[in-house]
Amino acid sequence: MNNLNNYIGEYLEFCRYRKRLDPKTLKAYRIDLGQYESFCSSSYEFFSKNTVDHFITNLHKQYRPKTVKRKIASLKAFFHYLEYKELLNENPFAKLDIRFREAKLLPKTIPFHSIQAFLSTLYAQKEQAKTKYQLRCCIRDIAVIELLFATGMRISELCSLKAPAVDLKNRTILIYGKGAKERILQLGNPEVISALNLYQETFQESIETCGYFFVNRLCHKLSDQSVRFMINRYAELSGISQHITPHMFRHSFATLLLEQDVDIRYIQRMLGHSSISTTEIYTHVSNAKQKDILVHKHPRNLMVVNEG
Repeated sequence: MNNLNNYIGEYLEFCRYRKRLDPKTLKAYRIDLGQYESFCSSSYEFFSKNTVDHFITNLHKQYRPKTVKRKIASLKAFFHYLEYKELLNENPFAKLDIRFREAKLLPKTIPFHSIQAFLSTLYAQKEQAKTKYQLRCCIRDIAVIELLFATGMRISELCSLKAPAVDLKNRTILIYGKGAKERILQLGNPEVISALNLYQETFQESIETCGYFFVNRLCHKLSDQSVRFMINRYAELSGISQHITPHMFRHSFATLLLEQDVDIRYIQRMLGHSSISTTEIYTHVSNAKQKDILVHKHPRNLMVVNEG
């Protein structure tokens, strides 16, 4: 009889070559399923409902709800694969209640004035560049931040952009999102297009060598960590005390569009959310627009009432 380690190995191969999952997703599956394997090391009952139930209880004792949710999803997908391969008589998840209350954390956004200050600092650094190397870095950094904010794409999507995916002639970006889903976004702002054109012209040789649109000084694919470091640096130069992450540009993109009365379904498609419920969390953030409506546009403001 095959052991759990072999089953996990076969499943990860299936995920990699058949489902074509992202390397980061595969890494998460490997960690989560490895944890389940360690939990089952003293037991041969790794298919049983009780073992899975005890494992989930153990997860709740160690991790935050969001992490527990991910680890349960990894294990559930694994057992679904075993069921698909007819290796299970009964899926243990069929009779398990895995629902639990999860606090909804509102997405953290960057205030409009802070984004403005951040971009102003970027362009100022470009004008003050003293060497060719500094100028090249500034040109690339401007293109990265302008594109993050212009499209609301994930940092992983931005760093994974292949050169042909960026069509500046037709002003479109082809994005490969979660679950290998594709979406095309239009570029509308002239300054964003200008920044991307300048970057492409400046780094043309490096882009052709690397194959990815955003490259580092070694002509390799730009990493998530490099972008995080770059954002921290410019936030400090801008005098912004708030800790800013790449994903906060995505949150700000969605929230500011909502405040401009853009239909949430359009925002859902632009963000690449498969469910509208994921996008709806931004409706809780755009309180500034709600306050403006109720203070300035409520019909009560037009009424003149005689008080006696």
